[in-house]
Amino acid sequence: MGYWQPDYVPKDTDVLCAFRVTPQDGVDPVEAAAAVAGESSTATWTVVWTDRLTDFRRYQAKAYRCEAVPGRSGEYMAYIAYDIDLFEEGSIANLTSSIIGNVFGFKALRALRLEDMRIPPHYAKTFQGPAHGIVTERELLNKFGRPLLGATVKPKLGLSARNYGRVVYEALRGGLDFTKDDENINSQPFMRWRDRFLYANEAVEKANSASGEIKGHYMNVTAADMEAMYERAEFAKEIGSPIVMIDLTIGFTAMQSMAKWARRNGVLLHLHRAGHSTYTRQKTHGVSFRVLAKWCRLLGVDHIHAGTVVGKLEGDPNTTKGYYKTLREDKIAADPTIGLLFDQDWASLPGTMPVASGGIHAGQMHQLLDLLGEDVVLQFGGGTIGHPDGIAAGATANRVALEAMILARNAGRDIVREGPEILKDAAKGCGPLAKALDVWRDVTFEYTSTDTPDVVATPTPV
Repeated sequence: MGYWQPDYVPKDTDVLCAFRVTPQDGVDPVEAAAAVAGESSTATWTVVWTDRLTDFRRYQAKAYRCEAVPGRSGEYMAYIAYDIDLFEEGSIANLTSSIIGNVFGFKALRALRLEDMRIPPHYAKTFQGPAHGIVTERELLNKFGRPLLGATVKPKLGLSARNYGRVVYEALRGGLDFTKDDENINSQPFMRWRDRFLYANEAVEKANSASGEIKGHYMNVTAADMEAMYERAEFAKEIGSPIVMIDLTIGFTAMQSMAKWARRNGVLLHLHRAGHSTYTRQKTHGVSFRVLAKWCRLLGVDHIHAGTVVGKLEGDPNTTKGYYKTLREDKIAADPTIGLLFDQDWASLPGTMPVASGGIHAGQMHQLLDLLGEDVVLQFGGGTIGHPDGIAAGATANRVALEAMILARNAGRDIVREGPEILKDAAKGCGPLAKALDVWRDVTFEYTSTDTPDVVATPTPV
């Protein structure tokens, strides 16, 4: 079993992976770990004579550790090291084809999940990374010291281009920084892309003039082929849009190509993670979002949706904290309590701005700021457009709630404990906020998360 090497000490240049392995009954977990290492590197189902034509031992992945997952019967964490020369420089397509290619279909495994990866700096530096990054984005927008505010246009399907532009204007003039196309708005019979871009950009320019701020609309350039995507992106740039958007469903090569275009052309790049939960949500099979976040930071997006904790979509607090650290920080220590199984050194690769969206509203502002920090885009779609007094009022409610919470935090107040009172006081001078708090005060999404860390911090007695 050349792929099982318990005495192997990983090199600084190795790519490391942690797989959650659930073997079929009767399959030894060590054998399963070795099989995963083999299939994701050099092995096939039998011995082949051509191994003698290469130094195959160098290119074999090494399963160097395999241990039972606490509290999870039949599940094991297999740690596997891959020599850096197994991967093409700067290619997410090649990296993923290698690591997750055929191995997830193994009959000997009941389930398999890629939980985490360590990308060595030597390999990370072969990638461009985010087209601009968090610091440059803030400088381009001239917005500092607070989260950015956004909203997805609703209804996301069916509006004409002119009415779509009206929604954009109302939301931006009310106080938001961004509005956004949703993942499934491309170029349909009810609204072609060029018309949407023109009306949306007209709305952005009017809102910029009215507010004196720099604002933007994420123009979704997702299309059936790269030629069409480049055409749409070029048009967005020509009319002055500071940001374009793509969907995860276009694939890693297309995403990386668009990131390079965005860097060359000085346009921010937003990624909607459309479809990710088909393989990231289940605890025992698929790919963890923390791994997907690492891939997306490498390939170069400026924004990616990464969870809200308190909203309508999946998001355990500790797991989500790990996602946000993965996207924003440069040197990250392993911390199993938030799902991070390896140290990660990004070697000064710019950070990607996390986006929190899905079922959030002004009444949660203290929780959002506490849980997610300030380098984040808070997107209130229904929480803006669903306001009983209209879209602009919804935007104003969110902006006032945010500004009040930032002011209180900077004054040293405990925003977690005092948050509801801070919002209540702010609402005394802001009718839209008062109404938002009244309408959504009982709206919560209290469900058990399916993806949680396997390790829980134990309080140390004082």
